[in-house]
Amino acid sequence: MKFIETITELEGHYGQPVEASIVKVARRMTPSYRAWIERSRFCILSTVGPEGTDASPRGDDGPVVREIEPGMLALPDWRGNNRMDSLRNIVRDPRVSLMFFVPGSANVIRVNGSARLTADQELRQSFEHEGKLPRTVILIGIEEVYSQCARALLRARVWTSGDESAGLPTVGDMLAELTQGRIDGAAYDADWPRRAKASLW
Repeated sequence: MKFIETITELEGHYGQPVEASIVKVARRMTPSYRAWIERSRFCILSTVGPEGTDASPRGDDGPVVREIEPGMLALPDWRGNNRMDSLRNIVRDPRVSLMFFVPGSANVIRVNGSARLTADQELRQSFEHEGKLPRTVILIGIEEVYSQCARALLRARVWTSGDESAGLPTVGDMLAELTQGRIDGAAYDADWPRRAKASLW
């Protein structure tokens, strides 16, 4: 099997990008991009560090990020599993990417930039939810913002194919498999709704 190993080979194979794919890139928020991102309750945060890359789903019950000043987004870090993969990466390498989704839309808005992590009490307090605060807030300086065409989500029928999860292994199944039964998968799954309800924020 022959691999493509140079940019010249790659560009020769694909050809030139269409004009719309170039002019859509902005170096700052535009009114259209802002309106779109403010509607998004879910994004994927991608980071890079010495051990490699990480992509983490982030969600909220309102806008998943907030623009706190021109060109600066704030992403609260709500409760998780304390692995801190993304946060460890950001402390060591500030490069990040975000992909914003809105249910029903096949388009995606992408942001590339650099991030820093803060435990500033006033900023954390501004995200208060039912008496709870995020442990930290990720501040993302926008370097690029642009739309991603709808082809991938249309091909996958993400919003139109219905629930296809029947018969999939549960997280309990996966843990039982990985630990050779040391973790009781059925008990893990049965207790998950209670744990989730108590630890969303």
